[in-house]
Amino acid sequence: MSKKKQIAIFWFRRDLRLDDNAGLYHALRSNFEVLPLFIYDTDILEQLEDKDDARLTMIYRYLKKIKEELESKKIGSSLCIKIGKPIEIYKELTKEYEIKEVYTNHDYEPYAKIRDENIKEFLGGKDIAFKTFKDQVIFEKDEVLKDDGEPYVVYTPYSKKWKSKLKPFYLKPYPTGKYFDNFYKTTHFDFPTYEQIGFEANRSPHIPSDEIPEDIIKNYEETRDFPAKEGTSRLSPHLRFGTISIRKLAKVAKETNEKYFNELIWREFYMSILYHYPKVVDTAFREKYDRIPWRNNEEEFEKWCEGKTGYPLVDAGMRQLNETGFMHNRVRMVVASFLTKHLLIDWRWGEAYFARKLLDYELSSNNGGWQWAAGSGVDAAPYFRIFNPESQLKKFDKNQKYIRTWIEEIDTKNYPKPIVEHKVARERALKTYKGALNG
Repeated sequence: MSKKKQIAIFWFRRDLRLDDNAGLYHALRSNFEVLPLFIYDTDILEQLEDKDDARLTMIYRYLKKIKEELESKKIGSSLCIKIGKPIEIYKELTKEYEIKEVYTNHDYEPYAKIRDENIKEFLGGKDIAFKTFKDQVIFEKDEVLKDDGEPYVVYTPYSKKWKSKLKPFYLKPYPTGKYFDNFYKTTHFDFPTYEQIGFEANRSPHIPSDEIPEDIIKNYEETRDFPAKEGTSRLSPHLRFGTISIRKLAKVAKETNEKYFNELIWREFYMSILYHYPKVVDTAFREKYDRIPWRNNEEEFEKWCEGKTGYPLVDAGMRQLNETGFMHNRVRMVVASFLTKHLLIDWRWGEAYFARKLLDYELSSNNGGWQWAAGSGVDAAPYFRIFNPESQLKKFDKNQKYIRTWIEEIDTKNYPKPIVEHKVARERALKTYKGALNG
């Protein structure tokens, strides 16, 4: 019986690209041919409520693209795709191949950290090295801390320290293409169907382009607050799934527009908060905010979800989210403030709904944004800052182009009356928050 060839594995996760990929670069420079792997993790899939979740369609398309690139004459490899619990998959793979090393990129979410520890322990028991690298951020973990070694909980000093640490080499791409000869040579692996994964294709997923729109980034301050304009880069889903490199985008942003560059730093600030304070997943960062007696009216929550609150900017945002998996950032702030302040519904309800619907859903940013709106998070808006959805509409969609795009019945008797009067809701929120926080 012939001896099995010794190989390394590169495990794709939130880095669905071959170019400028840190872990892949290190794998290809190892002493072994590299078998590329993707696992449809059933522990994650089982949490998804919608059978046609657009995120799965996006992942599916980019895996196809990677597989085609790997199977080109130039590379002559393929992508191995498995469905199941990662630990079980690795048990199978270690029987099938003589694996010497497994490479992947860091993932900072609580579930991922536990999963990776278990995999590392299992592989270690078989004398297989598990090597992980920083790829989805410029700075991670303890790289940006206060002088006393504590994590920052306010954005501005964090961003100043972040910028002071940035040196050109942090934005240099990893030249993976130089080492493509080191992929494991194989005939193609089968590509699973949606049915095999247990889902169905989303018929019209609104997946934005992964090209960096330099013109939009250039004019970002002028256009970013107006939801009717194509004024934001729409790259957040690509950062979420690693279909573009953060180094590439940060380099363009740094050279083009500081305001946009700062938004990339906000993303890393929230990731740092989640890493250092994992309790924020379930509880308020400012613990006394968990004393707020939320009304949690299910009927009102349903109307908010469906975009039927009678406040056009809120409703247009929710309908856009439901249909496309996208919501403009200005509108996200308004709808989150409306849910937590006008309706006094627990921010966790809104966060969970966004987690289900957003194509760019990122636990750290979603949690950070919702806690910011509710006043309970790091560097949050003070609780008495309550967005007025009517004045926000006049300011940021004065020609009503955005709301008319998403609310067909806006001028008819079919459009609902406001479910709560702004002044009344504002006073109720102030009284409730004040009572809970000072009690």
